[in-house]
Amino acid sequence: MAPCRVGSAAVRGGYNCGMSPRKRSTADVFKRHALSLIVAAVVALWLILYRRSDPLTHVGAFYGNAIADWTGVLLIVIATKYFSEQGSKESRAPRLRGHSAVRHFLERHSLTIVLLLTGVAWVVVYARSDVNGKAGQVIGNIVSEWTQVLGLVVITKYAREIGSTES
Repeated sequence: MAPCRVGSAAVRGGYNCGMSPRKRSTADVFKRHALSLIVAAVVALWLILYRRSDPLTHVGAFYGNAIADWTGVLLIVIATKYFSEQGSKESRAPRLRGHSAVRHFLERHSLTIVLLLTGVAWVVVYARSDVNGKAGQVIGNIVSEWTQVLGLVVITKYAREIGSTES
């Protein structure tokens, strides 16, 4: 195997040069995905606490809201890592490959497309759930969170804020 050059895709992608992906240690995986894993653990904690709580109490309602909020954070962390939206400061820049206009459109707007498709799935799940049930309340909050994230992505494509580092 040829040695890795500084700035190569293997180095930028966090791969250890000369080491196959299967031989990477757990520490390397954690280092590369620490934010996603920690946020997922927080979501799991809120789920456990909510499952054991009464949603009619303030604490139970808090846990339900926390699930939706932290699920939105997890969405932002993961979706902006893998998908792109041309013109949005909230996502990575699209990597345009090939010559197909359809492929370029899908790559330039993959974040919005994924948010729309998964948002529709959440709406369907919410429509079929008991709105007054324990899960229905949380799913309703997740639908709201998804809508906020989608709105943020679309709005940041066109609007700027003076003084903001994101604009």
